[in-house]
Amino acid sequence: MPTDLEGGPLARLRRGHEELVLSLLRTHGPLSRAGLTRLSGLSRTTLYAIVGDLVARGALVGAAPPAEGRRRGRPVETLSLDPAAGQALGIDFARRAVHVAAVNVAHEVVGTASAAHGAEVTWAERLDLATRLVGELPGGGVRLASLSGVGVGVVGPAGAVGRAGPAPHLTPVTELLGQRFGAPVLLDTNTRLAALAEATWGAAAGVPDVAYLRLSYGVGGGLVVAGNLHRGRGGLAGEFGHITVEEDGAPCSCGKRGCLESAASLGAVLDAYPPAGDLAGLLAALPDEPAAVRAVVLAGERAGRVLAAVCQALAPSAVVLGGELAATGEPLFGAVRRALDAHLMPAGRPAPDVRPARLGDAGGALGALALVLRESPPPTGPAVPVPDPTAIRRPAAAARPQGATVPVPSRGRPSWP
Repeated sequence: MPTDLEGGPLARLRRGHEELVLSLLRTHGPLSRAGLTRLSGLSRTTLYAIVGDLVARGALVGAAPPAEGRRRGRPVETLSLDPAAGQALGIDFARRAVHVAAVNVAHEVVGTASAAHGAEVTWAERLDLATRLVGELPGGGVRLASLSGVGVGVVGPAGAVGRAGPAPHLTPVTELLGQRFGAPVLLDTNTRLAALAEATWGAAAGVPDVAYLRLSYGVGGGLVVAGNLHRGRGGLAGEFGHITVEEDGAPCSCGKRGCLESAASLGAVLDAYPPAGDLAGLLAALPDEPAAVRAVVLAGERAGRVLAAVCQALAPSAVVLGGELAATGEPLFGAVRRALDAHLMPAGRPAPDVRPARLGDAGGALGALALVLRESPPPTGPAVPVPDPTAIRRPAAAARPQGATVPVPSRGRPSWP
């Protein structure tokens, strides 16, 4: 089997044969090896090798036909998908939480789970927490022996993906995950993966060109172009939070001044309206407190100007807004739409449809799943079902990794990213 998801021509050919077999079983139900050989068009030797490997990995199970249906002679074993077998795993290592999601061999999302952790938790503790959450997924967790890949989302630029490897400081993380789960690992920025998730299952499902902007305590985004995640040179595409919107603005964590992140993040809005204290206080003040409305509208105008430049260059059909600040609703969305109308060239084309994100905290992990599935898509069979974002579970504080502490966040900010 290949050691990475991209692999060479032979590895891709074998993955295609595996997906053909899995697709036939998804479509037709239990089949004998002879039936699979006939329907697939593969040689007997190739088919038996593929089936043997899938059985060994736990993706397929065999069963003899019922006694009343047997003919004389040796019973013919039939093969079927094992619904308990996990094919792909998605993990989102957010700032103060870990989110996981898994799909079975039928490419159905079988469960999602999340847990918060402290700001000082080590990577080893995060990996332990991710492993525990995988084990707590519905149906007794994921059968790791059958995994075809693990998608991983991280905060900040992740660099290239696949054989080229992630950013150097993340290399040990991908190696440890590969060892722990025994499967190839693909890594990308969690906001970019959230963009892919929204374009696959969420607010922009079926839309080929999507711009995604996440407004949280950090600001990031992602671009889906012609149905594919766009990474750009060095894997830095979608860093909308570090586009300058004020020449002499506030300092940004990146070292520059006046970035969108320092001017339109949730923290910037709370700084502009101190009585709120936190997101809950801000939401309580809307829409009755004019100063609170002005703070949100200003953030929306700044975000809208950046999005107008993005839309002028790429002309996406949909803009998806996510993150905590999106919960403010019309004050934010109205300001973004007005900014798009004001700054886009009026050339007869309609402004993009601005939509709220649907997948919430599960977006990064589901996007990591989508990343793996797009490396090995089913050639036929049912479409990937829409996951239920409300199914996400948040274990109690007692379930956090041993030794992890959750400090009291400043101004009551939530522990979720």
